[in-house]
Amino acid sequence: MDQPSERGTVFGAHIPFVNHCGIEALDVREGRTRLRLALRPEHANNLGIAHGGVICTLLDVALGTAARLKAGRPVVTLDMQTRFLAPGRGILIAEGRVTRAGRSVIFCEAEIRDADGELVASATGLLKPVREGGLR
Repeated sequence: MDQPSERGTVFGAHIPFVNHCGIEALDVREGRTRLRLALRPEHANNLGIAHGGVICTLLDVALGTAARLKAGRPVVTLDMQTRFLAPGRGILIAEGRVTRAGRSVIFCEAEIRDADGELVASATGLLKPVREGGLR
Protein backbone atom coordinates (compact mmCIF):
# COMPACT_ATOMS: atom_id res chain seq x y z
CA MET A 1 0.00 0.00 0.00
CA ASP A 2 1.24 3.51 -0.76
CA GLN A 3 2.23 5.67 2.17
CA PRO A 4 -0.58 7.97 3.38
CA SER A 5 1.67 10.98 2.93
CA GLU A 6 2.53 10.25 -0.72
CA ARG A 7 1.75 13.46 -2.56
CA GLY A 8 -1.48 13.36 -4.52
CA THR A 9 -2.86 10.15 -3.03
CA VAL A 10 -5.12 9.18 -0.17
CA PHE A 11 -4.06 5.73 1.06
CA GLY A 12 -2.99 4.84 -2.49
CA ALA A 13 -5.91 6.36 -4.43
CA HIS A 14 -5.60 9.51 -6.54
CA ILE A 15 -8.72 11.61 -5.77
CA PRO A 16 -8.43 15.08 -7.36
CA PHE A 17 -11.27 16.64 -5.33
CA VAL A 18 -9.70 15.52 -2.04
CA ASN A 19 -6.43 17.13 -3.10
CA HIS A 20 -8.29 20.32 -4.09
CA CYS A 21 -9.89 20.50 -0.64
CA GLY A 22 -6.54 20.00 1.12
CA ILE A 23 -7.47 16.78 2.91
CA GLU A 24 -4.39 14.83 4.02
CA ALA A 25 -4.17 11.13 4.83
CA LEU A 26 -2.49 10.55 8.19
CA ASP A 27 -2.53 6.84 8.94
CA VAL A 28 -4.45 3.62 9.42
CA ARG A 29 -4.65 2.37 13.00
CA GLU A 30 -6.56 -0.70 14.12
CA GLY A 31 -8.60 -0.63 10.91
CA ARG A 32 -9.42 3.08 11.24
CA THR A 33 -8.36 5.65 8.68
CA ARG A 34 -7.29 9.05 9.98
CA LEU A 35 -7.36 12.24 7.93
CA ARG A 36 -6.48 15.88 8.56
CA LEU A 37 -7.87 19.11 7.18
CA ALA A 38 -6.36 22.49 8.02
CA LEU A 39 -9.28 24.82 7.38
CA ARG A 40 -8.62 27.69 4.99
CA PRO A 41 -10.72 30.85 4.45
CA GLU A 42 -12.38 29.28 1.39
CA HIS A 43 -13.71 26.43 3.58
CA ALA A 44 -15.81 28.89 5.65
CA ASN A 45 -19.48 29.74 5.58
CA ASN A 46 -20.91 33.22 6.22
CA LEU A 47 -20.41 32.72 10.00
CA GLY A 48 -16.67 32.15 9.60
CA ILE A 49 -16.81 28.46 10.58
CA ALA A 50 -16.37 25.35 8.43
CA HIS A 51 -19.03 25.13 5.74
CA GLY A 52 -21.27 22.07 6.00
CA GLY A 53 -20.13 20.98 2.56
CA VAL A 54 -16.48 20.67 3.59
CA ILE A 55 -17.55 18.81 6.76
CA CYS A 56 -19.62 16.38 4.66
CA THR A 57 -16.72 15.94 2.23
CA LEU A 58 -14.30 15.11 5.04
CA LEU A 59 -16.77 12.63 6.55
CA ASP A 60 -17.40 11.02 3.13
CA VAL A 61 -13.65 10.62 2.54
CA ALA A 62 -13.24 9.06 6.00
CA LEU A 63 -16.05 6.60 5.30
CA GLY A 64 -14.78 5.90 1.80
CA THR A 65 -11.16 5.30 2.72
CA ALA A 66 -12.11 2.84 5.44
CA ALA A 67 -14.46 0.98 3.08
CA ARG A 68 -11.98 0.99 0.18
CA LEU A 69 -9.17 -0.43 2.29
CA LYS A 70 -11.50 -3.14 3.61
CA ALA A 71 -12.84 -4.03 0.15
CA GLY A 72 -9.48 -3.77 -1.60
CA ARG A 73 -11.05 -1.84 -4.49
CA PRO A 74 -12.84 1.45 -5.18
CA VAL A 75 -16.16 2.21 -3.49
CA VAL A 76 -19.00 4.67 -4.01
CA THR A 77 -21.22 6.14 -1.32
CA LEU A 78 -24.85 5.01 -1.53
CA ASP A 79 -26.11 6.74 1.62
CA MET A 80 -24.66 9.00 4.31
CA GLN A 81 -26.39 10.30 7.43
CA THR A 82 -24.64 13.29 9.00
CA ARG A 83 -24.86 14.98 12.39
CA PHE A 84 -23.36 18.45 12.92
CA LEU A 85 -22.52 18.82 16.61
CA ALA A 86 -20.15 21.81 17.01
CA PRO A 87 -18.57 24.50 14.84
CA GLY A 88 -15.54 23.38 12.86
CA ARG A 89 -12.49 25.62 13.28
CA GLY A 90 -8.74 25.33 12.80
CA ILE A 91 -7.40 21.82 12.30
CA LEU A 92 -9.91 18.98 11.91
CA ILE A 93 -9.09 15.30 12.33
CA ALA A 94 -11.44 12.72 10.83
CA GLU A 95 -11.53 9.02 11.54
CA GLY A 96 -13.43 6.38 9.54
CA ARG A 97 -14.06 2.73 10.31
CA VAL A 98 -15.97 -0.22 8.92
CA THR A 99 -18.71 -1.52 11.20
CA ARG A 100 -19.84 -4.38 8.95
CA ALA A 101 -18.71 -5.55 5.53
CA GLY A 102 -20.61 -7.74 3.14
CA ARG A 103 -19.82 -8.65 -0.46
CA SER A 104 -22.03 -5.98 -2.00
CA VAL A 105 -22.25 -3.25 0.67
CA ILE A 106 -20.09 -1.96 3.51
CA PHE A 107 -21.42 -0.13 6.59
CA CYS A 108 -19.12 2.53 8.04
CA GLU A 109 -18.95 5.23 10.72
CA ALA A 110 -16.89 8.41 10.79
CA GLU A 111 -16.32 11.34 13.09
CA ILE A 112 -14.52 14.66 13.00
CA ARG A 113 -12.85 16.25 16.01
CA ASP A 114 -11.14 19.61 16.36
CA ALA A 115 -7.63 20.15 17.74
CA ASP A 116 -9.02 20.17 21.30
CA GLY A 117 -10.71 16.79 20.77
CA GLU A 118 -14.24 18.21 20.64
CA LEU A 119 -16.61 16.22 18.44
CA VAL A 120 -17.56 18.44 15.49
CA ALA A 121 -19.59 16.01 13.34
CA SER A 122 -20.29 12.33 12.81
CA ALA A 123 -21.77 10.18 10.07
CA THR A 124 -22.82 6.69 9.18
CA GLY A 125 -22.64 5.48 5.63
CA LEU A 126 -23.45 2.66 3.26
CA LEU A 127 -20.81 2.15 0.56
CA LYS A 128 -20.67 -0.15 -2.44
CA PRO A 129 -17.49 -1.70 -3.83
CA VAL A 130 -17.15 -1.18 -7.60
CA ARG A 131 -14.79 -2.31 -10.35
CA GLU A 132 -11.67 -0.34 -11.18
CA GLY A 133 -12.68 2.41 -13.57
CA GLY A 134 -15.90 3.18 -11.72
CA LEU A 135 -19.54 2.69 -12.57
CA ARG A 136 -20.92 1.69 -15.94
